Order: sequence, then C-alpha cells, then structure tokens
Amino acid sequence: MEEKLQYAALSGELQARIRQDRENHWENPWQCREEAALRRDMERDKATLWRPAFVRDSEKIMHLPLYNRYADKTQVFSFYENDDLTRRALHVQLVSRIARNIGAVLGLNLDLIEAIALGHDLGHTPFGHAGERYLSELLEEHTGRYFNHNVHSVRVLEGIFHRNVTLQTLDGILCHNGEFAQKEYRPQPLAGFEPFDESLEACCTQGEEAVKTLVPGTLEGCVVRVCDMIAYLGKDRQDAVTARIISEDTPFTTQAIGAQNAAIINNMTVDILENSYGRDCLLLSPQTYQDLKTAKAENYEKIYRNEKLNEAYETSVRPMFREIFEKLLGDLQKGQKASPVFQHHISFVQEKVKWYGGPDYREEDPCQIVTDYIASMTDDYFLALHHFLFPKSSLGIRYHSYFADLQ
Repeated sequence: MEEKLQYAALSGELQARIRQDRENHWENPWQCREEAALRRDMERDKATLWRPAFVRDSEKIMHLPLYNRYADKTQVFSFYENDDLTRRALHVQLVSRIARNIGAVLGLNLDLIEAIALGHDLGHTPFGHAGERYLSELLEEHTGRYFNHNVHSVRVLEGIFHRNVTLQTLDGILCHNGEFAQKEYRPQPLAGFEPFDESLEACCTQGEEAVKTLVPGTLEGCVVRVCDMIAYLGKDRQDAVTARIISEDTPFTTQAIGAQNAAIINNMTVDILENSYGRDCLLLSPQTYQDLKTAKAENYEKIYRNEKLNEAYETSVRPMFREIFEKLLGDLQKGQKASPVFQHHISFVQEKVKWYGGPDYREEDPCQIVTDYIASMTDDYFLALHHFLFPKSSLGIRYHSYFADLQ
C-alpha cells in the first residue's frame, strides 16, 4: 500500500460555488422531499414536526429486532476472535456517515440517506456473501427461487415485520447492491409500489441477472449505493492486514483514489462532489471509475478469493447450511413444535408483529420460513444451532484465538 497518503481537495471554483449557493439558500431541485414519502398505508405513521417521514423510517429500522444482530454478522472475516475486525454493524454506520457527508454538500435528503444506509444489509446472512450464496443454492434447489440479501432486507421490513416503511427507503435498500460499479448513477423515477413489487419478484425468480438491472429511484439511493463500495474497499484491506491475509506492503495499483482506506474515502468523495454538484445524477471521473473497478478486482484477487480465507467456508460452513436447512424444513413440515424453528423463530416473529397486523406468518411457505430463520442468524448462533441439532457432527470451525500470537 502507499507509504504516504495522497488527499485530493475540491477545486477552488467549486468551493466558491458551494459557498455562494449556501449564502443564497439554494435547494437542490433533485432531492427527495419529505412530502413525496409514500407508504403502503398512508393512514399510519404520519410525519410530525419532530419525526419527519424518513426519520420515522430510520427509527423503525434501528428498533427492529434484527438490527441488533448486525453486531455479530460477518463483513468479510469470519473465523477470528478479534474485536478490531469489522462486523456488519460498523459497516452500515460507515456507509451512512460517508453518504451523509456527500449528501450534505449535494443538498440531498439526509434522513432518507440515513434510513437507506442503516437498513441496507438487514437481510444479510451469517458468514457474509458465502452464506448468502449457500442459502440461495438451497432455496433454488427446493423452490426454483433465488436468495439475494438486498431483496431479503426489504422482506425483513415488509414481509416479516410489517413496518410500513416508505417506498423511497425500500427502493434504496433494494437497489443498493454495491457489487456493480458504474460511471454514472442516474435515478429512475419511482412509479409506485406495483412496479417495485414486480422488481422484487424478478429478483427472486431471475436472480443476479435481475439484480444487475436495478437502479435507485432517488439520488439519495444512488449516493448510498456508491458509498457502500467506498465504505468497504479500504476497510476490507485494513481488516485483511489485521487478519494477516495481506501485509502492509501488499501492492495496490490505484493512483487517483489511493490504496489506503482514508485516501479512498476522501478521494472518491471529492471526485463525486466535483463531478456531481448541481447535476441530476452522480458522476465519477473516468480515472476514478477505472480505479474503482481496479480496486474491486484487486480486493477479489488478494483478499476475497484467498484460499486461507475460503477453505473453512467450503469444507465446513457449506455443509452446515445444508444440514441445518434440511433439518429445520423437516421439523417444520412434521410440526415439531419443540424445534428451534418454532421456538426461536416463528414464535419470535409472531410476538414482534402482534401490534402491526399483516398475514399470519405460520401460513408462509415452509422453505421461506426456514430461509427467513437462517438469514436472521448471527454467525455464533448459526454455529451453536448446528452443534445443538447435530451434537455428534464432525463439522466444526476452529477460530483464530485472541491469544494465538502469544503461543
């Protein structure tokens, strides 16, 4: 990585323009305004002076039972006893912070940005993208449908806990998927819940091919989407050094955005502001766009595809997913009320939604209930559940101990 951080700065011309616009109380005509907020039930959750529409969304998300589980869900590195490695709870906060910094300068709706950022990974499985892939394989095998964490984040808010969140927030969450870099992020205006529901269903039946086509309906959603990448690119490198997957001297080649976390955040923020201020879309400069693609490719090469990192996923976690899925599905179909799927999941959901109405969760498709349950699990709960269900199993995970370096 770089020995010396290189920080870009906004041009003097743009800084002067921003200051002048602030003196003139300029408002961005492309921001999502509070009065545009649309809920399925407009008679509920009406905005107040102290709780505007998107503030309510953020609070709904933060008080959701599954929000707390971010704290023990893998971001990238699963098998380490190390409190300095990023968990998903920190990631969503970093996305929110970076996105609000950009949104504040662009004159966007910061409450909407916060709601999208805090809720965007609610549907993530234990063990990160590996867990997401394994769960999707099982769901497809049983139902022909696909699991995607962005779609499931919407399901958590709507299909499971019935929180009546705004379309704008749900759309930003659905369309956040930061795996696909673009040079231009131009929102496609929202047309209501019916086309939104059609997009959700397409993702479930077509998988990644449909996910790739998703475009946020607001500039705020576009900001969160690109900030998802900004938040993890350099941070994953920091964590990889901590986990000794790479070293401080591992070479990364991106020059415009830098190679270290602080430089990437600063330089991409500056580039977005420089190229997007006063526009109806987000733009990256050609060099920054190329660097973004290069940085992602180098992370995959040096970190995400590392054999040391992935061996335990393939040899232990994948078969654990299958064993847990099949066992819980059988328990559900047989009506085994003592099973954790009833005691820890169905009963839990019913208790948490009793004041919110909605369909009877017990009537859901059994495969969907099992999928919901597994997706809701933290890493530690997943492993403990497997041991509870299969106490004699030879499958297991050996964590890198807090004290391994002292032995």
